[in-house]
Amino acid sequence: MTESKELHVFLVAGEESGDLLGAALIAALRRARGGLRFSAVGGSHMAAEGVPSLFPLGDLAIIGFAAIATSLPKILKRIAEAADAVIAANPDVLVIIDSPEFTHRVARRVRARAPHIVIVDYVCPSVWAWRPGRARAMRSYVDRVLALLPFEPAAMQRLGGPPTDFVGHPLGERVGELRPDAGEARRRMSDPPLILVLPGSRGGEIRRMAPVFGATLGEVARRFGDIEVVVAAVPRLAEAVSAATAAWPVPVRIVIEAAEKHLAFRQARAALTKSGTSTLELALAGIPMVAAYKVSLLEELVARALITTPSVILANLVLGENAVPEFMLRDCTVETMSAALLPLLADTPERRLQIDAFEKLNQLMDIGGRAPSDRAADLVLQSSGSI
Repeated sequence: MTESKELHVFLVAGEESGDLLGAALIAALRRARGGLRFSAVGGSHMAAEGVPSLFPLGDLAIIGFAAIATSLPKILKRIAEAADAVIAANPDVLVIIDSPEFTHRVARRVRARAPHIVIVDYVCPSVWAWRPGRARAMRSYVDRVLALLPFEPAAMQRLGGPPTDFVGHPLGERVGELRPDAGEARRRMSDPPLILVLPGSRGGEIRRMAPVFGATLGEVARRFGDIEVVVAAVPRLAEAVSAATAAWPVPVRIVIEAAEKHLAFRQARAALTKSGTSTLELALAGIPMVAAYKVSLLEELVARALITTPSVILANLVLGENAVPEFMLRDCTVETMSAALLPLLADTPERRLQIDAFEKLNQLMDIGGRAPSDRAADLVLQSSGSI
């Protein structure tokens, strides 16, 4: 395929994070090549790039086995609609983005009915953490994987998955927003210490994490003294976060706007966070943290049986060491978390251990190199045969 032929790229995302990646990829593809046509199943970010969704995707940000079960009819309907739309459009390449419970089912249907369409998976599923058999199964319907984390290509190769390339994490492009200048660095070490709280971006996470996070901060304040607490919330959950934190025993300031969140990252001395991408964001910002996660008893039993990694914290997995203390499931208690958070508010060995570990991330994640979206665009074009 040459650049003189129009290249049709179809993108399918299942939630906002994938929609953001898709929008950046569209922009990068346009920078890399002319003669492009796009179709998408996604959200507002891709629409802002001039590629509206072929139908309203709705909120598929579903977490937990019980939630997936109750939402199954809606999910199955959306899977069928998305696959039908891709097959009807007959693109040169389909890019599925994250949300594997949704996008991989779309990809399997497309491969079965239109095997000539090249399929690229943008964001490697967590096969290295649980259900490793998925890696080998992906070979039948995914031609290439674009990984955000540096250890994922080796993990996919070890597990027999499709060819996988590390393109970099989009957080790497935002380190300037997250790291303090001289004045903000002084605020980090000024009293009262600012503790940044990241309880999650889904309603179920807020409901589960808010009570234990609030009680933990109350215990820290009782033992340490005055603290300033800032809770970062996504706009659509602002009211839920406000309600969930209203009874906390410490004053809370909720920030929603991006500029306010970034300022809190640059000024925070320590953080209390739900496990997930936020741990990597905090590590890149140089903020020592305590990470935790709670689920139902049934989900806990399943998770304990399936998870195969020594840590579920992204920062720890990238670093290759358990620098960040993590309290999962029944270990997520006020006593354990407050005991781990308190030393991070002073110049202690516990605080220095995390900060020293985080300094390795620039090299491990190739911070300052080419933008991940540009690397991803090159590999999409290469996979489609256009370069």
